[in-house]
Amino acid sequence: MVNLVAAQKPLMNALMKMAGITPYTVEIESGTVMSFWVPSDTVKKPNKKHEKPQIISQPKKPTVVLVHGFAAEGIVTWQFQIGALTKKYSVYVPDLLFFGGSKTNKTERSPTFQAQCLAAALRKLGVEKCVVVGFSYGGMVAFKMAEMYPEMVQALVISGSILAMTDSISVTTLQELGFSSSSELLLPTSVKGLKALLSVAAHKKLWFPDRLHRDFLEVMFSNRKERGELLEGLVISNRDITIPNFPQRIHLLWGEKDQIFKLELAQNMKEQLGEKSTLEGIKKAGHLVHLERPCVYNRCLKKFIDSILV
Repeated sequence: MVNLVAAQKPLMNALMKMAGITPYTVEIESGTVMSFWVPSDTVKKPNKKHEKPQIISQPKKPTVVLVHGFAAEGIVTWQFQIGALTKKYSVYVPDLLFFGGSKTNKTERSPTFQAQCLAAALRKLGVEKCVVVGFSYGGMVAFKMAEMYPEMVQALVISGSILAMTDSISVTTLQELGFSSSSELLLPTSVKGLKALLSVAAHKKLWFPDRLHRDFLEVMFSNRKERGELLEGLVISNRDITIPNFPQRIHLLWGEKDQIFKLELAQNMKEQLGEKSTLEGIKKAGHLVHLERPCVYNRCLKKFIDSILV
């Protein structure tokens, strides 16, 4: 039987190419590769089937990097934002390690390592400066990247994420949501588990047939062992948390009904980040704010990016 989610991929890929981006794989070092969607005008298409595409130029417009969360790869996460941004910006959409075609033979699983690999890959693509937009797990990677590479990251937009997943936040959040572990929440193994994840991630109730849930589980939740290790590498002790003094402007763009990382948590984080941070709530939206209210989200996103890059 045809997997409906897999069957939609060619259409999704075609829409991305119409929006002006194309797939490209970066070898960061031996054993570590990261898959991207990059601006088509920076890539030379191969003349022959056995040849690989080549990067021929740096981005020609101000650069925006969209970093996905834990439940889906890059273009699935940002499908409603990419077309809205590519006319004015050079848009790069990575798949973090163990998502999409990205992988490594190294044992490191922390957000710091993801940020190091992402920055290294962007340099190989000719990106010198960028605004980074991070959602959920991708927001933690974006925070790390901004901390370690302030010369590259000009500003941050963060949705549904936190600086770091401390053990107290992890325990409290999971207890409030009724899950026993991060893996139970973010790595569902059944239709029931996926429905539970969607019920807490979305403000409005989403209905899909069970078959579509099963197909989504099959396609989007690969590399389960490694992703479980990513979740283990996410949690740090309360004693180890420090608030970096970010030089960048940071815009927290939040679904006001987010049940996973609540608006109150975003308000507290804004106070911790200081005067260079701003918080904007979007009504009638939960954790998946960019998917539930894409038009409003895109308008807010572009307004902030314009204030940085234009």
